[in-house]
Amino acid sequence: MAPMLQPCPRGKVKWHDGRVITIGQLARYVGVSIKTIRVYHDKGLLPEPDRDASGYRRYGAHDAIHLIKIRTLAEAGIPLARIRELRSATDEEFQQALREIDDELTARIRGLRATQRQLRRLAAGNLAPLPAEVGAHLEHLDRWGFTPRWVDLQRDLWILVFATHPDRAFTLFHDQAETLADPVLRQLYLDYDHAYDLDADDPRIDDLAHRIAEATRERYGSDALPGLDTASDIPALIQGSVNASSPAWQRLDTLIRARLGV
Repeated sequence: MAPMLQPCPRGKVKWHDGRVITIGQLARYVGVSIKTIRVYHDKGLLPEPDRDASGYRRYGAHDAIHLIKIRTLAEAGIPLARIRELRSATDEEFQQALREIDDELTARIRGLRATQRQLRRLAAGNLAPLPAEVGAHLEHLDRWGFTPRWVDLQRDLWILVFATHPDRAFTLFHDQAETLADPVLRQLYLDYDHAYDLDADDPRIDDLAHRIAEATRERYGSDALPGLDTASDIPALIQGSVNASSPAWQRLDTLIRARLGV
């Protein structure tokens, strides 16, 4: 049986179930765009009502409430696919999902606050200095013949690592310090430093990449190379900073990774 129509103020057509607002009005009331509502229709998150006798789709209070729930979850960063799954969840499952989302948001907020504190310390000029043993290590680099450019780069990179991953920084630092204590391995680092000004296609880069890869295999064997946690973006940021300063270093990094399969 077709739904009954009723007269409505201002000439609007009113469905018997109270659906009296257009998609544009719904969008304004809830604070989203018409395009967003249509996306929610396409994704199966918000049921699309039938058209009235005038050819317009009309929405009611239930649609507005449902749309507000969707918007709130979406603004919290919940993927649309997960929101769609929650439509068919039982009340207990929905409440459990909300608790999990709340926990995720709490962890995210905690991380953002930690980042905010670091930014405020930086803005105030209170960036913590490097540990004394790192400073002494940087002085050794100068005495060993590394260029000022390399020493400055190492200082900046260690500041970044100690600021973002203090729990792993000392392990990585001690590993590098032990490596440089070996004259043979230290020479590889010196060669890496002095390759800065080479042309990217210089054959010496291929030879250096081979020697570094072999030395790395000999030092670590089949063990995973020391590094930060896999979810961290810092290693890529660091290597990107290094590579950006020299086409030769960029090619050297590419060759080493290829030889080590990383």
